[in-house]
Amino acid sequence: MKKFDKDRVVLGVAAPVLAVVGALIVTALVILATGKEPFTAFRVMIDYGDKTDSQVYILNKATTYYLAGLAVAVGFRMNLFNIGVDGQYRLAAFFAAAVGGAMSLPGVIQLPVVILTAMAVGALWAAIAGVLKVTRGVSEVISTIMLNSIAGIVIGYFLQGGRLGVLDKSANMVSTKPLPSSSHLFNFSTSGGAVDGFIIFAVLAGVLYWYGLSRTRFGFDLRAVGRSQSAAEASGVNVKRMVVTSMLISGAMAGLVGMPTLLNESYDYGTDFPVGIGFTGIAVALLGRNNPVGVAVGALLWAFLERASNGLEFEGYDKEIVGVIQGVIVLAVVIAYEVVRRYGITRQQRQVGAELAAAGIPKQQEVAA
Repeated sequence: MKKFDKDRVVLGVAAPVLAVVGALIVTALVILATGKEPFTAFRVMIDYGDKTDSQVYILNKATTYYLAGLAVAVGFRMNLFNIGVDGQYRLAAFFAAAVGGAMSLPGVIQLPVVILTAMAVGALWAAIAGVLKVTRGVSEVISTIMLNSIAGIVIGYFLQGGRLGVLDKSANMVSTKPLPSSSHLFNFSTSGGAVDGFIIFAVLAGVLYWYGLSRTRFGFDLRAVGRSQSAAEASGVNVKRMVVTSMLISGAMAGLVGMPTLLNESYDYGTDFPVGIGFTGIAVALLGRNNPVGVAVGALLWAFLERASNGLEFEGYDKEIVGVIQGVIVLAVVIAYEVVRRYGITRQQRQVGAELAAAGIPKQQEVAA
């Protein structure tokens, strides 16, 4: 048993190491193909990312990416591909901003109302895909992609002067009514700038994700459905209910994605909520293998690469190189983990066969087993 545990640890370390080495090699070749020197590029990225203001930027961006990664990871654990995190987070942030701007309550009441509104909107929007899947057999991939577009249309309809939008004539921009000061979340002041206080909530979300999926009956059922729906159903698990519940939780987590920007930076819904964060969450969840600690590392790495792209641009490198690096890293991680997984299975089978042979079990019994 101890040998199996040791092998599991070695294989667990081998996968990310193999992925990093493979990504660095491919990236170096790509940089060489552009006529630049790869080691200088790596040094520039590290030096620029190590600056104090860069570290603050990385932490703030990683907080958003981490929440997006967790939202996607909940679905991944059950073999659900929630591509709709992007629409869920933007719609949730919009209505949370509208509700928060329409109220003026003490912060101890106002902040929870805003956050819970965002979670409720995100959960309900994601639940549409879950209900369509269990009642009509509609793939969640197709439905969530369509819901992303519909979310943008809904926001565009309501974000107009005279509805839920406020026109700033001086800047010719429309946004929701600004949140009152009671809705402003605390920041951590540093020499490099302000770190969003919502990072604390992101850490708590990661802890709840770990506990819920690893230490509860619900988490066991969710993982069981992800591995085999037929086996889970045979053991008494209501698969359809688990699908809808998982989409609800994934959407609620997606609702938190826009909260660092809303409560710590912009204080209204305008142009600070970009399209594409949901897809970044997919990459981050893949990098972290749906593990809360791994997702955090993936979010930090993704934010670091985005920040480092500015340093490369200053030194005359093509900024698009970072996009290539990000894509290569995701592919390297997926391939490396699959290679290591298959090698681990083969190794365990050989070890079990050797132990059975050593115990004197006939070949026919071994094959029958």
